[in-house]
Amino acid sequence: MNPNEPCPCGSQKSFAQCCASVQQQGAATPEALMRSRYSAYALGMLDYLVATTLPAQQAGLDQPAMQQWSTQSQWLGLTVLASGDQADSTPARGWVRFQVRWQEPQGEAQSHEELSHFVRGADQRWYFIDPTVPLKLERNAHCPCGSARKVKKCCGPYLGA
Repeated sequence: MNPNEPCPCGSQKSFAQCCASVQQQGAATPEALMRSRYSAYALGMLDYLVATTLPAQQAGLDQPAMQQWSTQSQWLGLTVLASGDQADSTPARGWVRFQVRWQEPQGEAQSHEELSHFVRGADQRWYFIDPTVPLKLERNAHCPCGSARKVKKCCGPYLGA
């Protein structure tokens, strides 16, 4: 993609000023990460999608299906409906409610609305918590976000533990 073209995420900025920058330097907020992940889907950047998913979930991602959906779909737009974070909590957590639109080959346009959760890991990077990838967590295990806290006192509610 030409870095001067409009960003796929719909921010009205150029790709270079928006998601390319986030993809290179890291996201400052959960919303910035969500937008950069949408752009990664639109541009077929599977490695970025994997790298920005909670590390404890990365091995469970269906990467062939993600790659197929990414490259065979026509991406029609992202609308961020609301977002927020608790950047001062330990670990920092955030959420984004969004709607995404796409069209699969020879198919009708589709739309999906979701509330996604994010956590800032011990490395200070924001990660997407993928609700489709189950984690086998014991109640007293250390949290997969890397905080060194017990999962039940940390991200347990967001992970369904």
